[in-house]
Amino acid sequence: MSDHGKTGGKGRAKAKTRSTRAGLQLPVGHIHRLLRNAKGVGAGAPVYLGAVLEYLTAEILKLAGDAAQDNKKTHIIPHHLQLTIRNDEELLGGAPQPRVGSCPTSRLCCCPRKQATPARFTPEGEGSEKDQKCPLESLKFLISVYLAAFV
Repeated sequence: MSDHGKTGGKGRAKAKTRSTRAGLQLPVGHIHRLLRNAKGVGAGAPVYLGAVLEYLTAEILKLAGDAAQDNKKTHIIPHHLQLTIRNDEELLGGAPQPRVGSCPTSRLCCCPRKQATPARFTPEGEGSEKDQKCPLESLKFLISVYLAAFV
């Protein structure tokens, strides 16, 4: 009974953001704020730019996810993004690509590190005496090389 004078009229409608009106995930208002310094930018420009950015992002992430699956990984890493952008002709449209960083097809597992290998221990009677080393000495050598790598 305490209506306080309300007669069933509709209240004010809940405000909708421009992102929800356009059906986008990127914030159109934020893009518009960044574009305000430029002259001659209309009201539809941030909506259009947001739609283009969202499409490109979705396309790149989809292809990077495929690249991650090809490499039997469950997470997308920067290497997958690099492979996606460099290998897709449609995304760049023939634009020149700077060749910085490592080559995307090289693998560290294919290029083993060069390590100092101790001489092998040979039983008596084989080889000269100066070529023979005690296994304990070679173990000490390996430990010293290992410790030198981390110091």
